Amino acid sequence: MYVSISSAHLPAGTGVTPATGGTVVVPRKRRNTELVLLLLALLIGIGAWFITNLNVHNAIPENWPLVVGIWVGLAAVCHIAIRWRIPYADPVLLPCVFLLNGLGLAVIARLDLSTTSTDAPNQFLWTGLGVALFVTVLLVLRDHRPLQRFPFLLGLVGLVMLLMPLLPGIGREIYGARIWIGIGRLSFQPAEAAKVVLAVAFASYLVERREVLALAGVRVLGLDLPRLRDLGPIALMWGASMLVLVYQRDLGTSLLFFGMFVMMLYVATERPGWAIVGTGLFAVGAVAGWLMFSHVQVRVDAWLHPFDHPDTAYQIIQGQYGIAWGGLLGRGLGLGRPGLIPVVKSDFITAAIGEELGMTGLMAVIMVYALIAARGLRISLMGKEPFGKLLAAGLAFTFALQVFTIVGGVTRLLPLTGLTTPFLSQGGSSLICNWVLVGLLLVISHQFRKPVATVPEIDPDTERTQLIPGGLR
Repeated sequence: MYVSISSAHLPAGTGVTPATGGTVVVPRKRRNTELVLLLLALLIGIGAWFITNLNVHNAIPENWPLVVGIWVGLAAVCHIAIRWRIPYADPVLLPCVFLLNGLGLAVIARLDLSTTSTDAPNQFLWTGLGVALFVTVLLVLRDHRPLQRFPFLLGLVGLVMLLMPLLPGIGREIYGARIWIGIGRLSFQPAEAAKVVLAVAFASYLVERREVLALAGVRVLGLDLPRLRDLGPIALMWGASMLVLVYQRDLGTSLLFFGMFVMMLYVATERPGWAIVGTGLFAVGAVAGWLMFSHVQVRVDAWLHPFDHPDTAYQIIQGQYGIAWGGLLGRGLGLGRPGLIPVVKSDFITAAIGEELGMTGLMAVIMVYALIAARGLRISLMGKEPFGKLLAAGLAFTFALQVFTIVGGVTRLLPLTGLTTPFLSQGGSSLICNWVLVGLLLVISHQFRKPVATVPEIDPDTERTQLIPGGLR
């Protein structure tokens, strides 16, 4: 909702004074709305943790005042930082993130109860670091536009981070995928950071080159396909994605980055030919990978015929049994047996949710993800500045594509990939980088929603003052 106020009541810095006249259209800050939604999100996460312990141990944890106090404190820090630095930011994103993050912590803590591991405290520490970086983004980067200055530098950094696991000595292969780097006891998945860096680089590059890239080439079946000399950027990203697919054995990351680039290219140029060429290139690469490399064939066979390969598809089979046992309403938090699923805390945490909260709970979680993606696309639609529009669309699409890819793999809609479920899965690199991604979206939304003063002009016919349209970003 928006309100209009006269120039006499404007704060300093709007550009309209009582002497110059004019009106400014002011959007509601909606911070109180955010606060109410945030309290509801906190209640859901804390309630899930309490219910799990009641069902398993018939008592709530003894350290609950400390844990609840820290969790509420983290939410308060984020909310206060938004009120202070970016008061016109989107009011829905932060509550959705806390709901998912809190539910993920509760599910990981529940899985700890069925094993001897203690991963929930570590995930809680990673959450604290993610919140710290989120607040840092708000404090340091109040305006996203300076990021547009370094397209090639950020692009180079992003590609290096994406391919870093291939380096000898620091690259680590875990569960058949070489997507990790390790230094001592610490390990990190650089592709999670690369997706944010490359999204900024792509947006900056495509804004500068969109007119050239939008030029028509060959017209085939009513579609304007790009010129051959303009295919350099898409060929470079196709080559990088194929390196990830072949040598890192990671179909999900390969699809994520190439899909992000093609989508942003389509949005920037509004030419469906780019999307068609990009889809065709990835299809050719995927088929070639399936024909030439055994690890791709194993993934595809496990997807299409899991019960014919009980050894290689054991994780998928157990996940499907768990979701089926959960049914529509689930077994109840703490009452299922999700620990029977291998690597359930990272790859298959949505299967654990489906088992204990049922298809109803799983669909509710997916709808929260859809709401985050929709708000990100809405931020892109409401802006007039091209770099911010394209960056918001790229970040939102990347987030949605990652969720679609991993949930599709768990439910056998797609071949299983090594991606993590944002904010739910165990893992520090994914959690931290997604907090940074949401911080960027909030910064962009603040810039697009903050009030912009309209300047009066004189109508030569009536000699009356009227407002120039476009008083709202």
